[in-house]
Amino acid sequence: MEMEINNGILKRSYMLLGDDTMHTLASLRVIVFGVGGVGSWCAESLVRSGVAHLTIVDSDRVCVTNINRQAMATTKTVGQVKVEALKERLLDINPSADIVAIQQVFCEDTAADFDLDSYDYIVDAIDSLKDKALLIELACHSKARFFSSMGAALKMDPTKVQVAEFWKVKGCPLARALRQRFNKLKRKPARKFKCVFSEELLKNRGENVACDTDQCQGPSRVNGSVMHITAIFGLTIAGLILNEVYNKSRSGMSYHE
Repeated sequence: MEMEINNGILKRSYMLLGDDTMHTLASLRVIVFGVGGVGSWCAESLVRSGVAHLTIVDSDRVCVTNINRQAMATTKTVGQVKVEALKERLLDINPSADIVAIQQVFCEDTAADFDLDSYDYIVDAIDSLKDKALLIELACHSKARFFSSMGAALKMDPTKVQVAEFWKVKGCPLARALRQRFNKLKRKPARKFKCVFSEELLKNRGENVACDTDQCQGPSRVNGSVMHITAIFGLTIAGLILNEVYNKSRSGMSYHE
């Protein structure tokens, strides 16, 4: 970390956060599941702020329709594996960062491949309802701190983005569907966790056209979304992590207390 401060990469973060916080950030192990419009910006914010050990997980390749909102998506990266394209971008920001890129779907068949207890923070930016619910359950049973993004599509007003405990999230169809799923299964997450969400719910005004490019592995019909909202969701989750570490540092507590 001293090298990054000395060469200026993290100097402004160091000035604000101080030695203890920056050393903690450099030692944290964080994993981000899903590096689309939310997860990619969360990952970038963490690396720009001093997190040095980051694992990013996503199975997709960059599609031309990702360019409007995803950090690594440009006309030059279309067709590339998302996690590899994002890893390259993150290493351009901090070449000494330890970035692990895993091109894989998180699901019932692959969940055992991830040692969630080995991470300090788990970030959920998964779109799939079933896989998201599984990650929530497993993350809440792990030793790691956990934050989740609810639905970021069909929104325009940045002032309506909020943070709340999962069971107190209002007006979000994805949160409602998750709660219904947990209730139907007659089991709930083992502990409380915070979510980023917005009660705003607009309608698509343009034609909902299926993406037929070779790179698009997502659903054929999707809702519209824009970068300033998806990025705010991702940056908010990164901010929750940084703020938690900072507050513990200010109170004189070690991170693991």
